[in-house]
Amino acid sequence: MWLTKKALSRRTMLRGLGAAVALPALDAMLPAMTRTQVQPLRLGFVYVPNGIIMRQWTPAVEGTEWALTPTLEPLGALRDRVLLISGLAQKNGRALGDGPGDHARAAASYLTGFHPRKTEGADIQNGVSVDQVAARELGRNTRFPSLELGLEGGGLVGNCDSGYSCAYTNSLAWLGPQTPLPPELNPRAVFERLFGDGETYDRQTRLRIAREDRSLLDFVAEDAGALRGALDAQDRLKLDEYLSSVREIERRIQVAERQDLQRPRGHAGDVTMTKPGGVPVEFEDYARLMFDMMAAAYQTGSTRVVTLMMGREGSNRTYGSIGVPDAHHGLSHHMGAEEKIEKLARINKLHLTLFAGFLEKLRSTPDGDGSLLDHSLIVYGSGLSDGNAHSHHDLPVLLAGGANASLKFGRHLKYEAETPLNNLFLALLDTAGVPTESIGDSTGRLPRLTGLTA
Repeated sequence: MWLTKKALSRRTMLRGLGAAVALPALDAMLPAMTRTQVQPLRLGFVYVPNGIIMRQWTPAVEGTEWALTPTLEPLGALRDRVLLISGLAQKNGRALGDGPGDHARAAASYLTGFHPRKTEGADIQNGVSVDQVAARELGRNTRFPSLELGLEGGGLVGNCDSGYSCAYTNSLAWLGPQTPLPPELNPRAVFERLFGDGETYDRQTRLRIAREDRSLLDFVAEDAGALRGALDAQDRLKLDEYLSSVREIERRIQVAERQDLQRPRGHAGDVTMTKPGGVPVEFEDYARLMFDMMAAAYQTGSTRVVTLMMGREGSNRTYGSIGVPDAHHGLSHHMGAEEKIEKLARINKLHLTLFAGFLEKLRSTPDGDGSLLDHSLIVYGSGLSDGNAHSHHDLPVLLAGGANASLKFGRHLKYEAETPLNNLFLALLDTAGVPTESIGDSTGRLPRLTGLTA
């Protein structure tokens, strides 16, 4: 890239006819003589419901010599980019005198470390989630402080689990004690936020695109051409690859929307989950689409903090594509039946396969002097370990990414039983440059993540 006195604004957009498209980081957006500046760290939290078959998750060996277990096999090519952690507990997910409701408490306490008030009314009470603690600081330099995504919803009112409000079961992120941030389930709505000007497109633009069966990119083509002419070859390649990926995401949404319109009302389909119109028929397609938009959110600098719920806690989704027509939550209460355990393991492996695809997407996306994966730190896990027993200890926890070389990956670490999960979150906030005194029942920062003994 040639040296110039001026750099493109990081918030430069392509505009035209009421539409707008955010851009990825280009060398031309950096001031002259600062082309190698450190890229910002992106944080992500990916949640899977109903626990995991831990005997097929946890490696037998600690340290760097751990072997891939059956559930972790999809991470084979990414082994040096993951950090497995055993022994952590989220104690405030337990009953503590409140009786049944472990699924609601698992989701509500997972990122907050807070014991939610048992109520199905408006007097909900929870803590601030770790993602929102990070967003308060990291969001100062992005269009959106955070982005909340999901693949299954169920509303925020009413009783969803033994007297606990649906707000607990269906929300991972909490802005404040009484302010859950429900995940966005609609791919079109996410697309319009990310690739627009921060809001959904105006009605006329939406109607014009639909009526003419055109792409959003058609409406910003002139602006894109002008920008392309001002860039060097490397930036032009980045721009072209990015716009192609945006068009591919848009195409997949359009296909899903057309399929939804062609489906007769009351059709025989998956009625075990709540989802908006225009969602891909197959769960795998839906998940890949939302993961790709999560990657795009990082790539465009739209946000640095994202949460994604792969299912609501207590989910009864079925997975016919992998030969599991049974309801997920029902299977989780397997009572030791090997057939049910085997089916649950298949679900666990499918989830991790989709997550591994997301990590590969990050690894293949250039970002500064490395990749998006180099500059990301993603937490993957569940608020329960054994779903049959509703266990809130020895949780399945996996860190993935590069963390700007701040952590040492490629290891399996075991900690003393009952070590608070919130100790990990305190350490991750430090890594992200957002030091915090405490979260929930934290007792200090989790040691050894950097590879040091202290």
